[in-house]
Amino acid sequence: MKIRQILDKIDENQLFVPAFQREYVWKRNDAKNLISSLIKDYPTGTMLTWETNNPPELKGKYKYNENKGAVKIILDGQQRITTLYMLMRGEIPPYYTEMEIENDVRNLYVNVETQELEYYKVKVMENNPLWVNITDIFKGKVRERDITDELEKRNNGERLPRERETTISNNIRAIERIEDRDFLEQIIPVKASIKEAIDIFYIVNASGVNLTDAELALAQISGYWPNARNLFKKKLQDLEKQGWVFKLDFVVYALLAVTHRIGSKMEKLHTADNKEKLIEAWNKLDNSVLDYVCNLLQSQAYIDHTDEINSVYALIPIITFTFNKPDNKLNEEEIKKAIKWFYYSQIRFRYISQLPQKLDKDIGIICDNPNPFDTLLALIDEERPLEIKPSEFIGRDIRHPLFSLMKWYFKSRGAVCLGTGLSLRKNMGKKYTLERDHIFAYSVLRDSGIYDMDNQFHYAIAQEVTNRAILTSTENREKSATYAEVYLKRVKKEFPNALKLQCIPEDENLWKVENYEKFLDVRREILANELNTYLTNISIGQVNVSTTIDLLDMIQSGEHGFLEFKSSMRWNWKENRLDKKIEEIILKTISAFSNAQGGKLLIGVSDEGDILGLESDYNTFKEANKDNFELHLRNIVNKSFGKEFGALNLTVRFPIVNDIEICEIDIKAGKAPLYCDVGDKNGALQKKFYVRSGNTSQELDIEETASYIKKRF
Repeated sequence: MKIRQILDKIDENQLFVPAFQREYVWKRNDAKNLISSLIKDYPTGTMLTWETNNPPELKGKYKYNENKGAVKIILDGQQRITTLYMLMRGEIPPYYTEMEIENDVRNLYVNVETQELEYYKVKVMENNPLWVNITDIFKGKVRERDITDELEKRNNGERLPRERETTISNNIRAIERIEDRDFLEQIIPVKASIKEAIDIFYIVNASGVNLTDAELALAQISGYWPNARNLFKKKLQDLEKQGWVFKLDFVVYALLAVTHRIGSKMEKLHTADNKEKLIEAWNKLDNSVLDYVCNLLQSQAYIDHTDEINSVYALIPIITFTFNKPDNKLNEEEIKKAIKWFYYSQIRFRYISQLPQKLDKDIGIICDNPNPFDTLLALIDEERPLEIKPSEFIGRDIRHPLFSLMKWYFKSRGAVCLGTGLSLRKNMGKKYTLERDHIFAYSVLRDSGIYDMDNQFHYAIAQEVTNRAILTSTENREKSATYAEVYLKRVKKEFPNALKLQCIPEDENLWKVENYEKFLDVRREILANELNTYLTNISIGQVNVSTTIDLLDMIQSGEHGFLEFKSSMRWNWKENRLDKKIEEIILKTISAFSNAQGGKLLIGVSDEGDILGLESDYNTFKEANKDNFELHLRNIVNKSFGKEFGALNLTVRFPIVNDIEICEIDIKAGKAPLYCDVGDKNGALQKKFYVRSGNTSQELDIEETASYIKKRF
């Protein structure tokens, strides 16, 4: 069909979008790229349609009447078609409401001389007749002569060169011709059933990256339970009013968890035999469980909004546990244990990767273990240390979940805004919403000449969470760039307990700009001590649980701040030879973990998580076995870092994963700085200092090293 025909059929109620389709999610850049391709006459994809006398529920107000015969629905390509409709008609198509348009891509402008496409920019487009709203061209509101007349007027009436006029004219014609472009239509046979049509829709999308597994599962659910999507969306809208913002994916994961006790294999929801079970489960989630869990976290965990949460999917095990309780309520002990686990799941990034696999394991424990949250907590402890150390705060900004934990802890103590004395709990009115203010204003630190953006480490220190307090927005505006020394004295006078409740040091000497880093040192210690005590004491009567995390699960989760993979200790897989330079990389990683918070190094595992084993390393020794491997490893460690370090700070094991032996090295956080000898291109050794940052080992320069050591050790 021609694009003009497609849009006309939508207006004439001849072309529809089924209710199981997701909302409009394209971004402005997607819209620009589509129009650019159409102007240049490039291929732009296809449309998959299905003409049927038995359609699924349709989006929009139109209700199918079988007396009107067959209708045609769009199964694939609706994001492109919706984009074209909004840009060519300037309106939202009738099958969508404004609520379903996540990004409004209208008001796209085109430079009719260069074909450049941009959304409105005042400095570029104001008083420039070459920039035209592309919708006005499609609707015939802009004529070529209007543009050239305006250009000539600005040029003292001198006529434009013929070549320039021709370029403008051709570009406008190219845009107008888009309506007559053919849009390739692929058609599903009329005889197909709803299930078969959705299966085809699934196959088409499964080969791309456009839809998530949960979205595809929701499409199947909507096929056999037509009003499911609307029911879910209504519930999400109700929860959003209370500060809990979830996507439809979240609902699908919750349904999968409570009906099939898993977090992956979304295809289990695809068949119609799920319908009664899903309706029953949804009624319980809708009427009881979701509200209960959200209220529990608000009242007992001091979480007022989902924007305070690192991963909302940590709610799924709690929802599953609550769902399985006979009365869908938890007792005091269960609440405390669930909250304690939830906090640690956030600060130790339980669901930062491999979400379905992690949920599989955790939901299984929830359903089968007599002490599920103790066991889940023990799993986190096996993978990453639970204790928070002062050095963990170094360079961490407000995006780190430690900052969320600080807020929850402050709220648990009844902390107040430093300037207004209002509680940090959810307050009414926009000007009393909570904001993250610098205690030492950044402009003041920057002007001191040390903490500008030229030095990455110092800039990170200026933005650190330990330089943050929680204020209402009205107080934040009034405080502005006041010196900490002046501001904190006023707070201490007006609200004497406010500083202590937000773990802010009360020694006035620390409030001076020149003592900024001493202030951070003291506050890191206070925060670490108080947060550890708070977390430790949340749960009463905790059961001792002995469990070992599945090493394969850990590998599949990928590298992170406490886990590193190396393919070998000394074998170069790319060049198929012994390469002792690789030993330097092993030592560099060990030193980086020691200088940070410790961690685990797995040798014999590729960066992608493939299990390679140690055979190639073994074969570099006279006797190919793990004893010689470990002996050599300890020798190079002892030579570089000393025998005491190797004996006290390293634990070496050789576990079997997928029937292949690898090396597992646990490195404790060191008590002293650890330098690594690294050879340059001439073979000369240089001492370098590495720290763990994210999932990499980073070298610090001399100045950064001095600052880091001062704070860490």
